[in-house]
Amino acid sequence: MKSFYTRFLLIAFVTAVSFFSAGPMSTPVNAKSPRVVEITAKRFGFSPDTVTLKKDETVVLRLKSEDVTHGFFLRALKLDEDISPDSPTDITVTPTTAGTFTTICDHFCGANHGNMKMTIVVE
Repeated sequence: MKSFYTRFLLIAFVTAVSFFSAGPMSTPVNAKSPRVVEITAKRFGFSPDTVTLKKDETVVLRLKSEDVTHGFFLRALKLDEDISPDSPTDITVTPTTAGTFTTICDHFCGANHGNMKMTIVVE
């Protein structure tokens, strides 16, 4: 009889430890990561030159430079980042206003710096 109770307690203990060590189950099963949009800066343009986003959708803009430090500035979406050739820069953004916006490079990067622009369309 003692063996039965010992086994029962051991099974109950292992079950309890397994259940509580699994961690919180607060992450929804259908949760998904934000969409990642890769943007590359290179004298004297951005690639792609147009990006389309959805209003109220959270996205990550992954900014990379192929040559020198560039800027990524768009007042309407409150974006102002440096793009370094050393490592990518991630910006998480959730646009709340629909429209067509022009992003500029705000770091002087050479003779055609003034033409370095891209369009962000928010639908």
